[in-house]
Amino acid sequence: MPTPSTLILYDGTCGFCDSTVQWLLDHDTAGKLQFAPLQGPTAAAVRQRQPRLPTDLDSLVLVEVAANGRERVYWYSRAVIGICKHLPWPWRAGVALVIVPGFLRDLGYRAFAKIRYRIFGRLDACRIPSPEERSRFLA
Repeated sequence: MPTPSTLILYDGTCGFCDSTVQWLLDHDTAGKLQFAPLQGPTAAAVRQRQPRLPTDLDSLVLVEVAANGRERVYWYSRAVIGICKHLPWPWRAGVALVIVPGFLRDLGYRAFAKIRYRIFGRLDACRIPSPEERSRFLA
């Protein structure tokens, strides 16, 4: 199965990540974004094609495929900024985070990632999408 043009990989057992996906579904009014859990075969295929992607990564991952077929992968704060590019105003303003040096953005991202399970909990499994959402989710 080919990778969609804008795919977000997320931790399917993370309560915060699940809430983030729900928020994105509500705010991506154009329906550009598609989703797949990091624990699934779609993410495994991306990892196989992208060897520089860390195998133990627990970040949101943005996979963009250009019209020429070139696949670009972003994680940590670059994924968040990239996702903002695909959202309508005012959420698109999140791209302004590029003014903060990347090492600082990623430091904050990783610090939050370390405590997210304690704050938001861990899910037993990925949420089953509604029939309306099903076409936007990959395994």
